[in-house]
Order: sequence, then C-alpha cells, then structure tokens
Amino acid sequence: MHPENRIALGHVRAAELRAEADACRLAAAAGRPRFLRGLRARCGWALVEVGLRLAAAPRAAAALA
Repeated sequence: MHPENRIALGHVRAAELRAEADACRLAAAAGRPRFLRGLRARCGWALVEVGLRLAAAPRAAAALA
C-alpha cells in the first residue's frame, strides 16, 4: 500500500472517530435531565457513606467483645 493511501485512510478514520465522539457527547447531554445529575451524585455519596459505616462496624463490635 502506498504511503499516500495510508495517510488518506488515517484521515478518514480520524474523521469517523471524531463524528462518533461528537454523536456520543450529544446523546449523553440530551439523554439525562439536569436535575437527575444532582440526584445521582447525592445517591452515590449516600451509598459511599453507608458502605463506610458498614465497613467500620465490625471493628467497633470486635472492640466491645
């Protein structure tokens, strides 16, 4: 394969990947309402807090025994 053909194919593939990335970005921005972003973050942090409490609970129970 000639170098010019490889370069042309590389440019075409790069353009395809850029278009696909743009489409994904637009779909992600349009797919989720703004208020759900905050709700998702709050629920995530609540789960982290519960997990930390559960992970710390056996140590406290072992210290009392």
